[in-house]
Amino acid sequence: MATVELRFSAQPEHVRTARLVAAAVARRAGVDEAVLDEVRLAVGEACSRAVGLHRSHGVTAPVRVLLTEEEKSFSIEVGDEVPVSGVPAGAEAGKHGSGSGDDHEDADGRDQMGLAVISGLVDDVEVTTGEQGGVIRMTWPTNPVTIVS
Repeated sequence: MATVELRFSAQPEHVRTARLVAAAVARRAGVDEAVLDEVRLAVGEACSRAVGLHRSHGVTAPVRVLLTEEEKSFSIEVGDEVPVSGVPAGAEAGKHGSGSGDDHEDADGRDQMGLAVISGLVDDVEVTTGEQGGVIRMTWPTNPVTIVS
């Protein structure tokens, strides 16, 4: 199991870099070429969501992206460090980042839209939230790579 970890400051201009790295690692892991655009788009949505959460809540910690190649799958985890007060891990994703006293009606709408886009692009998506922040885990099947010498 090979893992690549990427951390970047919560700046929108770094999302493009995360998309490029994700596509390159996915290609190397054996994700079908026809699916690489979906990988790029899904990672872009997940990273944009994390950047938005960090910026709107004043979190200075970096956004983290883990790209993991397993035997028959490739997964990407995009994590933020915006805690959800009083909401147990795995609770409704749309409530992520909205604590008491926050006015996040518009942010919640954008959050839901981003999660809907990701769900439309990726068959296997898991969203978890908790006191340590949130994680979007996306998984794609891989094809065995044939090495020709």
